[in-house]
Amino acid sequence: MATINFYLDKPDKKGLAPIHLRINCNGSQIKLATGQKIATENFDKKNQKALNYSAETAEINHYLNFLKERADELLHHSNKKTFSQEEIKEKLTQHIEGYKENHSVNIVKEQVSLYGKPFTFVDLFAGAGGFSEGFLQAEVNNKFFDFIAASDINENCELTHVVRYNHQLGLNAEFLRQDITEPDFLDNFLQKIGDKKIDVVCGGPPCQSFSLAGKRKKFDKKDDLFSHYLEVIKILQPKYFVMENVKGILTKEQGKIKDLIIREINSIVDTNEIPVLVSFIRKMKSDKNSFLLECIVKRVEIEKLRDAEIETGREEFIRFVDSRFKQLTPKIADYKTSKTDSRINTIRHGFNILARTKEWEKLKRDIIKEKDYCNVDGDAFVEQFTSFLTHISSDSIIEQIENAFNELKVPATYKKDCKDIITALKIYTASFDETVETLLSISSAKEREGLKGILESIRLYKIEKPFVANASNYGVPQNRERVLFIGCRKDQKFISEIPSTVKPEEKVTVFEALYDLDFIGNNQEAHHYELVDISKQFNGTAKKMMSLLKKRAIDGKENSKSGKSFAEWSKEGRLIERYKPQTKPIYVRNFEGLQKGEKYFDILNNHKTSNQNDDVVKRLKIILENGDYKKAQCELEECGLSSNKRNYNVLKPDEQSSTIMTIPDDYVHYNSPRALTVREMARLQSFDDSFVFQGKRSTGGNNRKTEVPQYTLVGNAVPPLLARAVASEILKNIK
Repeated sequence: MATINFYLDKPDKKGLAPIHLRINCNGSQIKLATGQKIATENFDKKNQKALNYSAETAEINHYLNFLKERADELLHHSNKKTFSQEEIKEKLTQHIEGYKENHSVNIVKEQVSLYGKPFTFVDLFAGAGGFSEGFLQAEVNNKFFDFIAASDINENCELTHVVRYNHQLGLNAEFLRQDITEPDFLDNFLQKIGDKKIDVVCGGPPCQSFSLAGKRKKFDKKDDLFSHYLEVIKILQPKYFVMENVKGILTKEQGKIKDLIIREINSIVDTNEIPVLVSFIRKMKSDKNSFLLECIVKRVEIEKLRDAEIETGREEFIRFVDSRFKQLTPKIADYKTSKTDSRINTIRHGFNILARTKEWEKLKRDIIKEKDYCNVDGDAFVEQFTSFLTHISSDSIIEQIENAFNELKVPATYKKDCKDIITALKIYTASFDETVETLLSISSAKEREGLKGILESIRLYKIEKPFVANASNYGVPQNRERVLFIGCRKDQKFISEIPSTVKPEEKVTVFEALYDLDFIGNNQEAHHYELVDISKQFNGTAKKMMSLLKKRAIDGKENSKSGKSFAEWSKEGRLIERYKPQTKPIYVRNFEGLQKGEKYFDILNNHKTSNQNDDVVKRLKIILENGDYKKAQCELEECGLSSNKRNYNVLKPDEQSSTIMTIPDDYVHYNSPRALTVREMARLQSFDDSFVFQGKRSTGGNNRKTEVPQYTLVGNAVPPLLARAVASEILKNIK
């Protein structure tokens, strides 16, 4: 049994004594300098800790406890029982070096060879940072990306970002933790960006946020995220933007959602071209419906307004239509009716509601938040909440106004005027594309021809259709299909797809991605790598397993001369030279731990297995032996080990994994009856080992609504190698 303690060396001229770690075992002694110093009177030798409580002493004590835990784990709780002094020194020194790097200040002179052309990007709905990570791996012809800012709503997303990009990589990338639907989100995000021009925006609004207006009345927090994402695009007007989503978005609502997305993207206009369109419409007025054309002009001009100006523009639009109705009222109703009739009042008051859309939208947003906070779902309250939220929407208000007009006995002479008012209100809520359709419908053939050229130049982004990308085609050991909507600004080269970086026969297998992490058992945690002997582990199939290991370039292409295996790239890291980590990886439990200096300086992070009971292990073993959950059902029932779980995905060593989700128990390791660790799932997503997922490892129950633990961060992420391929293609084409 080894004893582990700390002692002080001789004090220096300042009276600070170096703290040393000492290990005694069977007459042998190992001494290691911890890299920390302390005044002798401030160290309690008996209790082995710093005295005089302060932020500094708390950090020292946490560090000493951490070192003692790692030494104890190495000597008393690892699978290996015999160590040389050099082995122990080497492993513990790695932890100490991590601490030293995190506590030293380096001023690095940039190498001349690293100068190049930077293009800026921001990451919305950033999550763990899969897009960000991939963009920082890309470099083409000395062009690269400069990370400006990211945003997400969750604290652990921010913590993971801050530790990775600010602390470890030393970047100035900002992070805004705020709901994108908040009224001041754009102002706050623009403040984070400062005076920088953004070249690329990337992000993936959750698929639940896509709905057809009037078709789906669920009203959850995610209902409006897509439109807010596009609002950021409209303001920043980047050269390219990339929107990622699940493949199911293509067939959702019989493909109507996909069409809606394309239409909304096509509705983003070049504000510099608006005066040209307005001038053309005004020339049409002489022999056309001047009221509707003026409404179209006002709607088009709203596109060039920003922030507070938009609300003023919308109110002016409604007041213009309201003025038209006031002129019409004496012609369609007598004085008494105009003052007392509920239908007239519905129209009149409807205009008032529409003129205050901003206030009603804020109210709606607050109610949805409270509804979500109180878990109102699947109960007697849902219908009442839904009914109210539906009735205060602009579409519903306009529908009520239209019904009121239809119920009035309007003289035939004025029916068209009433119909024009309804059309005008529908223009108010229409997208730019829908407004254009109305304009074309009241234009002559000659006018439509003239409009064609104007409309082509006024659309800011080119996009024809989304692109389905399988992550395995880009060196990711996972069959993960995702849809990419790539918006290309009209002055940039068009990108319609992302070319594969690997051939079908070159795809990375599960074994190549995970084999070197296969030294951990049930309910264990590893903080450093151990040697994996494939010959011993696989006996007769060792040769076949070894054949799965291939030398590759970073992007997955086979390179037998100077390449590395996927696992080797994961350990070395794939970031370009200018973004190589400035310090060793660290882990913290939360922001409080980060502020207090309660950091964990491990060589290998996030590699902990779940504590699964004997029955679960037996069940997984039977499933693993059968190679498939369905095939194992009969045997599981015979053994009394059947489960209500819908599915288990058994990893096949010589194939790619299925899509990695957020629950580790859904997967069975290819060689052991256990679930995957966070690090193994991160490897299957193509994250470097130096990328540490912070905070809680997992969560459950209602906490899943608000918490984003490590497993969720990994499962929801864009695979960095897929993002790298997207970024590289943009760099090839960007002007």
